[in-house]
Amino acid sequence: MTTPDARPPAPSVLVVEDDPGIREYLTLGLHYEGFRVRTAATGSEALAEAGREEPDVLLLDVMLPGLDGFAVLRALRERSQVPVLMLTARDGVDDRIAGLTGGADDYLVKPFHFGELVARVHALLRRTQPERGRTLGYADVTLDTELREATRAGRPLELSPRALGLLEALLRHPERALSKSLLLDTVWGPSFLGDDNIVEVYVRQLRRALGDPELIHTVRGVGYALRLRSP
Repeated sequence: MTTPDARPPAPSVLVVEDDPGIREYLTLGLHYEGFRVRTAATGSEALAEAGREEPDVLLLDVMLPGLDGFAVLRALRERSQVPVLMLTARDGVDDRIAGLTGGADDYLVKPFHFGELVARVHALLRRTQPERGRTLGYADVTLDTELREATRAGRPLELSPRALGLLEALLRHPERALSKSLLLDTVWGPSFLGDDNIVEVYVRQLRRALGDPELIHTVRGVGYALRLRSP
């Protein structure tokens, strides 16, 4: 007899973006954050995808070919209350008002920090699905993603916001090797212009705080992984 999987499915995100580079970047990043991701490049595709399977969150670009984001939002709100985070390169107040009064739940202006986008997606999920776990854990390390408090074997860890972000990224994908470039984009954002060696600095800080340099492994040629032992 097959034992049913008691774990809830990963949250699903529908990314609606006509720029293929941005669409691929968001898809890859959100996959690494643990989401199931589907995409659409036009307003018509977005409505069709949302109709086939309603996502948990919809990321909706304003400037789309054919039906723009505002038109998609209006059509969507006639049949669904799925949380919508609108993305736009235009930061005018009128545009934000149009989106929010039209039924959007949140608004983010490009270029944005990927970490902020993920935080906003999680905030939308908490509003609609508060039962989804807010505590991440691996071995004896835990992180409360809402309170931003981490512990090791019950001992509170004193971590900077960047180190907490790095720990969260590793805890979301335990035992998986994450590249420095992915960690840089996730924690510092795609607009960060500094050297990726900053990741090494915070890995050292995190190792010291954990009191176990072996828990975060350096994977040669790739990056870092949270593992109890080397493979």
